[in-house]
Amino acid sequence: MTVSADMWQARAAMCELLALSFRYPEDKVLAEAIASGEWGEAADEIAGGLGLAWSSAAAPGAAEAAALADPADIQKELRPEATRLFVGAPQAACSPYEGVWRATAEGVQPLLFVNPHSMAVERFCKACGLGRPEGTNEPLDAVWTELELLEYLALRAAADALDAEGVAGGAAPAEAEVEQCREVGDELDEFDGAAELDEGDEPGDVVASADLPGGSPEAAWNEFVAEHAKVWMPAFAEAVQVEARVPFYRQAANLLAAFIK
Repeated sequence: MTVSADMWQARAAMCELLALSFRYPEDKVLAEAIASGEWGEAADEIAGGLGLAWSSAAAPGAAEAAALADPADIQKELRPEATRLFVGAPQAACSPYEGVWRATAEGVQPLLFVNPHSMAVERFCKACGLGRPEGTNEPLDAVWTELELLEYLALRAAADALDAEGVAGGAAPAEAEVEQCREVGDELDEFDGAAELDEGDEPGDVVASADLPGGSPEAAWNEFVAEHAKVWMPAFAEAVQVEARVPFYRQAANLLAAFIK
């Protein structure tokens, strides 16, 4: 079944929103989006576009999350809770790393970086032409980084789908199609600026679609979802819904569970 460019764009938008939701809130971007209602509106719109039976108003923690309207108050809740859930001392309540989850499931000692699952994610990112931005040393199997990888693949797939749709149509593209192509191109250009992954600075650093894992962005997406995201993210999402003391994280985890199922 062929996936449309619109669907790929919706998948990319969902991955971007979820990555923002779980990444440590260094600034007030997330808090302001929650306070203004933009997070809930975006989540509802994207979920609808993907055909998910999900709404921000019905998600666990929605009523409590709506009680705080000041971004500063929300930020005061998010940061210590993100630390407790995803960083922890001595350990996180819900580790955000695939390697930790899968090692625990396999009954072996979880180690960051030097475990087969984390290394497999790093190899996959490298095969896609992505790596850590200069000066950073975070494992690439964090939930937000894996979602950014999927965002990138979905944007690449959207670009290829638009090209294919244009060829199949034959006639000159309509103004809306031209604008959609421009929008996808802009999103790909902006990807490096907000992501934990780096595509590189030179044109030659971009891996051609045919050279991605599986031979296309769609195949790479399907492979990563099947071999990584679906293996551990549902359990992670369930644990966050149980462990979170701040309602927003229950809401975000419920959305992740609906998306990656």
